[in-house]
Amino acid sequence: MVLVTLPGQEWVDAVGPVPGLELDVWDMSEPHPRAEEVRVVVPPYLGAGPRLPVLSTLPNLDLVQLLTAGYDGVPDVLPPGARLANAAGVHDASTAELAVALALASLRDVPDFVVAQREHRWLPTTMHPALADKRVLVVGYGSIGRAIAARLTPFEVTVTAVASRARAGDDLVPSVHGVDELPDLLPHHDVVILIVPLSEVTAGLVDDAFLSAMPDGSLLVNVARGGVVDTDALVRHARAGRIRAALDVTDPEPLPEDHPLWDLPGVLVTPHVGGASSAFTPRATRLLQEQLGAYAAGRPLRNLVHP
Repeated sequence: MVLVTLPGQEWVDAVGPVPGLELDVWDMSEPHPRAEEVRVVVPPYLGAGPRLPVLSTLPNLDLVQLLTAGYDGVPDVLPPGARLANAAGVHDASTAELAVALALASLRDVPDFVVAQREHRWLPTTMHPALADKRVLVVGYGSIGRAIAARLTPFEVTVTAVASRARAGDDLVPSVHGVDELPDLLPHHDVVILIVPLSEVTAGLVDDAFLSAMPDGSLLVNVARGGVVDTDALVRHARAGRIRAALDVTDPEPLPEDHPLWDLPGVLVTPHVGGASSAFTPRATRLLQEQLGAYAAGRPLRNLVHP
């Protein structure tokens, strides 16, 4: 029997049994008592970051199956020969929903209404920007980016997709532009939604030049990673009233209570909850059942991102 660890008994109950595999509960907070036997590890979805170095104590580790789509930093703590798979597809619906919700809430000034409600104030009727007729640039056209585009289309917007390299389009966009085309694309879009992985290439992608190229009054939505955006540059542009921002992720994260982003006009912050919805558990359970079943049977695995 191959020893596989899951982060809680609820996951063992939901996923198993899997013929040929022994499913064990391990939250990675302490070294595993049978470290030499562990072959597959599924880290916790929340709070796994500080615990990941314990993976290096598993000499025969073969596979780490994440419950997150992002995997920045994880390859650095893997023992030699260990493979890494992410949870691509699991968070598509939830993150795409939040991206659209953030865009709508920011454009329609919903945060102002929430504050007014708490203060029992009826605000005067004024005109607010609509999502309809906006030109939306989706930066990062993987599975989540495509899910965002699919949800945006019924809102009567024009969607432009950007990926690392230009390629043919699909049923949602006529073509996919390369990231090198951003300087030409940014001035012609009202909303920019970020959903790229954090890497050496994308770290600080949204810098002063990027933000300066966005039109006055445009909106930046970040459901990617905080490090994709130069926070100091964003603060300058938001403070000047040039752009709005709706951020599910920040750099630093968690955002310190005295950080200027909290109080800047036109900035909406949510605490990295893109994947944290009721859509997560059933999709993650299906992925684990399929992946562990394939592992036990010697079939090809999904979503391998390292090596």
